Amino acid sequence: MKIIGLTGGIGSGKTTVAKMFMDLGVPVYIADDEARQLTNRSKIIRRKLTALLGDQTYVNGKINNTYVANIIFNDVRLLQEVNQIIHPKVAKHFQRWVAKQEGVYCIKEVAILFENGGHEKCDMTVLVTAPKKERVARVLKRGGISEEAILARMGNQWPDKKKIQLADIVVENLDLKSTEIKIKEIHARLSKMGE
Repeated sequence: MKIIGLTGGIGSGKTTVAKMFMDLGVPVYIADDEARQLTNRSKIIRRKLTALLGDQTYVNGKINNTYVANIIFNDVRLLQEVNQIIHPKVAKHFQRWVAKQEGVYCIKEVAILFENGGHEKCDMTVLVTAPKKERVARVLKRGGISEEAILARMGNQWPDKKKIQLADIVVENLDLKSTEIKIKEIHARLSKMGE
């Protein structure tokens, strides 16, 4: 089975694109969701994160996302250490997941695919882009995060210009109709990989 890496900066619409692939019957692995679940389930991750970030890291047995985000998105070193604790576990989980899937290809949706070299483990990559102003507006609309926090997260991700150079396919996600047409075209192309 071919592994297609799907990525895009915060607010680009990569999760919306992932859902479009799901609607076409493609198996999709949402790495951030799995990371969140593993972070809550794994005693090893819990112990390491608490030692690194302090006792407020977990509240009532669940990861304290606001607390953690406020710390790591303002400290590159801590962000890297947290990623080194969580990402290897997610990678192992993904391998087990792939083994159970059927079809020509599957999608691995991940926020930082190029930044951590994850694209090298993919057969192809799809990058979802949108103008920065549009991305900020989308995330503000979802609520729960300030513009300052959005910009801090964007600052920890590579700019689209840099990612475009590495991506096999770029989807500019400005309006849903056009994006949906583009995803159907990509799906038709990827489905032929097994022929």
